[in-house]
Amino acid sequence: MVFNSFAFLIFFPVVTILYFLLPHKWRWLHLLIASCVFYMFFIPVYIVILIFTIIIDYFAGILIDRAQGTRRKMWLLMSIVANVGVLAVFKYYNFFIMNTLWIANLFGAHPDLQYLNIILPIGLSFHTFQAMSYTIEVYRGNFKPVKDFGIYSLYVMFYPQLVAGPIERPQNLIHQFYEKHEFDYQRVVSGLKLMLWGLFKKVVIADRLGAYVANVFNFPHQHPGEPLTFWVAAWFFAIQLYCDFGGYSDIAIGSARVMGFTLMTNFRRPYLGQSVGEVWQRWHISLTTWFRDYVFNPLGGYRRGKWRGIFNLGVLMFLAGLWHGANWTYVLCFLVFYVFLASRLIIRKPLQKFDDIVYKIHPLFGRIVNTILAFHCGIFSYVFFRSGSVSDALYYYQQMFSFKSLKFYEGDASTLWYGIFGIIVLLVIEEWQENYSKDKEAVFPEPKAMWGKFVFYAAVITVIMLIGVFDASQFIYFQF
Repeated sequence: MVFNSFAFLIFFPVVTILYFLLPHKWRWLHLLIASCVFYMFFIPVYIVILIFTIIIDYFAGILIDRAQGTRRKMWLLMSIVANVGVLAVFKYYNFFIMNTLWIANLFGAHPDLQYLNIILPIGLSFHTFQAMSYTIEVYRGNFKPVKDFGIYSLYVMFYPQLVAGPIERPQNLIHQFYEKHEFDYQRVVSGLKLMLWGLFKKVVIADRLGAYVANVFNFPHQHPGEPLTFWVAAWFFAIQLYCDFGGYSDIAIGSARVMGFTLMTNFRRPYLGQSVGEVWQRWHISLTTWFRDYVFNPLGGYRRGKWRGIFNLGVLMFLAGLWHGANWTYVLCFLVFYVFLASRLIIRKPLQKFDDIVYKIHPLFGRIVNTILAFHCGIFSYVFFRSGSVSDALYYYQQMFSFKSLKFYEGDASTLWYGIFGIIVLLVIEEWQENYSKDKEAVFPEPKAMWGKFVFYAAVITVIMLIGVFDASQFIYFQF
């Protein structure tokens, strides 16, 4: 089930109303059953995979807590191997076979290796990482294992963030399942507003831009000598990717908030970041902090010096790319972004001088310049992310800098201009959220009068219904 579907339009209010009507002691079971139904809308049999990893990690947590010395590591390793093993089979087996055959062919060998004809379970990487964070936190002594199997199952399967995050730590989420959440009008309205904003980002901006992006990225060789076309598609994809995934996160966080649950912020207006590092810190926060806490810091972080820190960052970025998909395009996407991150660390003094110059002209000018530069660092890496192959990405780069003409592919003019309208709305609202809103949880700069609020939200809903693309297209990050 996807958030932008008619099924969810029925599912969400029914589940939420029943949640508040049921006695507190049965609410966890209601949410668990609802989450199973939500997940089984995709491929029902794949819930068996979730059940398998849930059982492994539930008992692993208890055994880790009881054990001493090396036995604790043994139980942790068992949990990690089980989780990574499932991920490896479904997500990386065919990728491994493909690269093995390619290397073998270089040496004239032709081994008889067969590909697996399987479909990747939706959101597998997300709930795998969430399950791993549980056993790691228990191992580190930061969290006591959950004795209630149903509550632990709900932690892994909680439907708002089951298939695309945020990737929650047990310290933040599990205790909330024990708390009684009363119906709170202000909180419910706040959650619904966030869901509305997420839906706007998905169907009005992301899916509108996606039509143009697909026509260029899927068929790059049909647009030779059109550098402006490639630039526009790259700009649009950067916005599409953010609004698609950021929109999902808003709906997930908002739907949980309606019921009284607090999920972590997953995006913090990343394209308003004024450096590559700041964009990274604002983007997919639940994943970037996961890699920071469980990969980068255990490797030593920056504690052993700048160059060791840069190496550790490279390991993190390589794994982050591989996490996104079994394709070298994802790895190269994150390695390109890593080059920008590492460069800022290596040539920090010249960059600081540059910042001093542009900010001295005017603070707003400096902010705009650095924001544009940081945004385009993302642009260059996203070309690999969106391209179907490495060769397509290299051709795309070549065309971006061909400068042969100003010929421009307009495509469906209405789609193009509706997308631009959506981008303008996005920039205005996020600028207001970042720098002008006094309430940091506020979503829209709405009127103060009650009648004005009704008119404003009626207008927002009307725009969504008139301009939005309602084909129940899946969110981009569901494939991860």
